[in-house]
Amino acid sequence: MKIRKHFIFYGYVQGVGFRFRAVNAARSLGLTGWVRNEWDGSVEMEVQGEKEAIDLLIERLQAGSFIRIERMEEKEIAVQSESGFYAR
Repeated sequence: MKIRKHFIFYGYVQGVGFRFRAVNAARSLGLTGWVRNEWDGSVEMEVQGEKEAIDLLIERLQAGSFIRIERMEEKEIAVQSESGFYAR
């Protein structure tokens, strides 16, 4: 079953390839959505697909070199009609 989640990541997440890694991992897992840097140094992301694939995406982000997620906010939101995963 397809779900959609909204995330905000805090920590050492800008200037370390976070968005690049998110885009590549999400696309390889067949997920859709977007990721963007925020003015306060956090990274915001909406991702849609199978729960297991979203969980794997988060694992891959947490395992990334130079990336250090200190805190993460997460909530489930309504599924949307879209294709692709993009950095904004």
